[in-house]
Amino acid sequence: MSELELYELPGCPFCAKVKTKLDELGLEYESHEVPRSHADRTEVKEVTGQTEVPVLLDHSNGVEGMHESDDIVAYLDETYGN
Repeated sequence: MSELELYELPGCPFCAKVKTKLDELGLEYESHEVPRSHADRTEVKEVTGQTEVPVLLDHSNGVEGMHESDDIVAYLDETYGN
């Protein structure tokens, strides 16, 4: 398991923003694609308690379900940026 995990939905512009930042920073992460239907997003709900994406987990730093793409991008910059 990677230290960074991202729950995402293909085609989601907010998820794409987070993936772009992860790639810019050269960070390895495990991607989990969620179903389109919120009712079917049981995996992300079990892990984070909610069904919105993107959601970032950072096991190295105790982040267990950060959502909101702008918050994730800022966190990644602050934590892993130069």
